[in-house]
Amino acid sequence: MLLNFPGIPHRHTPWVRMVVMDDTAIVILAAGLGTRMKSRHAKVLHRAGGRALIEHVLEAVLEVVPPQQIVVVTGCQAEAVESLVRDRGVRFARQQEPRGTGHAVMAARDATAGAKRVAVLYGDCPLLTAETLRRLIAHQAASDAAAVLLTTFLDDPTGYGRILRDPDGRIVEIVEEKSATEEQRAIREINAGFYCFAAAALWEHIREIRPDNAAGEYYLTDLVKILRQAGKMVLPLPHDNSQELLGINTRAELAAADRILRERIARRLMLEGVTIEKPETVTIDPEVRIGMDTVIGPFAQILGRSVIGENCRVGACAILEDAQLEDDVAVEPFSVVRNARLERGAQVGPFARLRQHAHLAPGARVGNFVELKNTSLGAGARALHLAYLGDATVGQDVNIGAGTITCNFDGYTKHPTHIAARAFIGSNATLVAPVEIGEESYVGAGSVITDDVPPGALALGRARQVNKPGWVEKRKRERAAEKRRSESPL
Repeated sequence: MLLNFPGIPHRHTPWVRMVVMDDTAIVILAAGLGTRMKSRHAKVLHRAGGRALIEHVLEAVLEVVPPQQIVVVTGCQAEAVESLVRDRGVRFARQQEPRGTGHAVMAARDATAGAKRVAVLYGDCPLLTAETLRRLIAHQAASDAAAVLLTTFLDDPTGYGRILRDPDGRIVEIVEEKSATEEQRAIREINAGFYCFAAAALWEHIREIRPDNAAGEYYLTDLVKILRQAGKMVLPLPHDNSQELLGINTRAELAAADRILRERIARRLMLEGVTIEKPETVTIDPEVRIGMDTVIGPFAQILGRSVIGENCRVGACAILEDAQLEDDVAVEPFSVVRNARLERGAQVGPFARLRQHAHLAPGARVGNFVELKNTSLGAGARALHLAYLGDATVGQDVNIGAGTITCNFDGYTKHPTHIAARAFIGSNATLVAPVEIGEESYVGAGSVITDDVPPGALALGRARQVNKPGWVEKRKRERAAEKRRSESPL
């Protein structure tokens, strides 16, 4: 319900969604370095749950308003932050000097011109949901408040600004811990750092903030007291999930956010019909898509924009990145598949590596300790043991023997190998590219092939074996004689 606090009349939430969001600008503060991160990178560029922190925030905000109503305030490493999110179509404002949160909001004034209300949030809060942001904006729109603040209750509020209320439940002031009395420190309700202002009140009073603090900065939290002194109402909007409002200040908090985001992804996939064994150990990025009845083993990582079909199996500790798996594909444990496509019924691993546009046609199989780079295997082709195939095209039903390699690089240029359908490549064959192996031909085990092999031919590229009887005994006698000479006196 919207009727939670004084000054909020009855309104219907769907009306709010349809109307007031069009009049709302959302300012995302992303200008700080984040010194407690102990990093040379801007805080919002750090990653959790498969995305940069600022990307998570934008994903939630873009569900609420269109990109032209979003202003990202940048400062530290502005070019890198703006480059990362520019394709979302959002607007930018620069905070030229790091002079506090109030100063950062001032920088966005021109970019929010025409908005009736301005929501302000931080770019380092990756767990925020669109629904929470809608509720915040809706409460301000349905009230006479100059500002509505998201608050939450913590068992241990140490380090956070405390919310002081008047007898009617309105916010009087935000008191930072270092300035709080013992009685105020006992308050469990804290400022979560999410605001929605009536635009007229915000721009009328924001320049009254003074940098009269140890840091010499303009704090946005001071605006609450300023608004109250001007006779305007500031309301709290308590939120019962404090975890969602978590801001990132340390690497430990970054890891905690990553865990929560990964849990959300795993839960969504399991509800869609995916089996995830030991989901707390699995890493899945947000843009991954997985079909029903697929099973993901413990400690697997599925990253980037990977797409996995139905009834697949991804084994324990396998790593997939930007991989495309059609239905009924098996990737066995400890295999790595990056930027590769596996068609229906293909099998990979264990301990295999596919990379750089590797492609397996239906039913193709790659076994243990086999590496494919920029190589395609035709339907039913097999490379089951200890092979390297680079820049190769392998036809259907080809057998690649254990230890086979394509010598594709001459030190300057990569060269292709073409193996036609139903060829048989014996163990430990060395195929020196560029070379073509004809249809239904055979390459003898241990051969070094430097010339094309015609269809249906047997190719042997090894020296004739020579046996030397008695060689070992002769060598022993020679070694003994050498030893006696070395030990004899001069």
